[in-house]
Amino acid sequence: MTRVNVNVHHVTRIEGHGNLVLNAKGGKIEELRWEVPESPRFFEAMLVGRHYDDVHHIASRICGICSITHTTASIQATEAAFGIQPSEQTILLRKLLYDAELLESHVLHILFLAAPDFLGVDSVIPLAETHKDVVVMALRLKKLAYNLAETLAERKTHPLSCVVGGFAKLPDLNVLKALRKRLADAYADLDVTVGLFKTFKIPDFARETEYIALRDPKEYAFISGQIASSDAPTVSINDYLNVTNEFCVPHSTAKYTRNKRDAYMVGALARFNLNFKQLSPRAKKIAKELGISAPNHNPYMITVAQLVETYHVLDDSISLIDQILERGLKGEGNKVKPRAGRGIGVVEAPRGILFHDYVYDDRGIITKANCIIPTNQNHNNIQKDLEALVPEILDKSEDEIRLMMEMLVRAYDPCISCSTHSLNVTFT
Repeated sequence: MTRVNVNVHHVTRIEGHGNLVLNAKGGKIEELRWEVPESPRFFEAMLVGRHYDDVHHIASRICGICSITHTTASIQATEAAFGIQPSEQTILLRKLLYDAELLESHVLHILFLAAPDFLGVDSVIPLAETHKDVVVMALRLKKLAYNLAETLAERKTHPLSCVVGGFAKLPDLNVLKALRKRLADAYADLDVTVGLFKTFKIPDFARETEYIALRDPKEYAFISGQIASSDAPTVSINDYLNVTNEFCVPHSTAKYTRNKRDAYMVGALARFNLNFKQLSPRAKKIAKELGISAPNHNPYMITVAQLVETYHVLDDSISLIDQILERGLKGEGNKVKPRAGRGIGVVEAPRGILFHDYVYDDRGIITKANCIIPTNQNHNNIQKDLEALVPEILDKSEDEIRLMMEMLVRAYDPCISCSTHSLNVTFT
């Protein structure tokens, strides 16, 4: 009887440590798990007792890839607790800064982490020989995103100038004008990426699930809106705990989540499925060119949805810079008066919806914090996808099965370290 044993410790080209375990005999699955053995990190505990001035700087350390994401969610939570309404200028700058984060993160995943699977190599390193132009192009796009973030927040990783109530330092308009030209030039690079993706054979697999993302009636939502679901009415961000419903499983240091079904997906494909109509016209055109339409139920297409979003981000960045250049920038001061209260910040990280929930005392000191990370919400869906996928591919070779399982995990672009929050302690 044919036996299949897949034991991957750890899956490569993802952030953090995740294992794949499959044991099957005679076409019958005996064991199939997506495991997260990463050591838990207790950022919520690190935030408790800290003054609001420190909180978003600590929160930015949750992830080196998504520093701006965590900073923005953290600042939003603090502002909500203190009753602060950011100015229109601040919102424009935050949206532009957020676009820089999305651009850099999506390019990293699309060309450095996912593309090697389709080009038959183990990492991006061999591509420097076989596809040097693609690697150079990816570095050029990443540099553009970094430069845009540095202009707005002084640095991309662990940003400095975005603070509660606004920006401590405003960007140079001449630098923004120069960056606008570089953003416009970047379409050519993305067009090359689209041409490359058209040559890739994406696995034909589909499993319908629940999709959850922010939705804003005014725009394709990244830093504003309410919680939308493919299976339920839109709800207030204040009701996020009724959506996430975290629970623990024995084989994971990261919690699982579920809402209307046994699992749900967050991230680029969830946003694409729920908010397709609000994508820019150019992004919609690229989606059609790449053969993806909403709704799409193939998790391998998450990377394609990221590529579509990258066009939207370029369009949005140029539009935001035009608005900023037209209106100019002025110093607004930054007077913050702490008050006791609870605030919830919700944004769309590159990998999906992110929640920061803080309770402050009247001195501006955090007394309670909760963070629910996008990958934390996707772990359960990855497991369910594997349970649906593996029976369909058991007739393939063990190497092919392993690759398809790894590609599925990588499609989610997981950030595992950020998602580990639970620890079981047994006292004897």
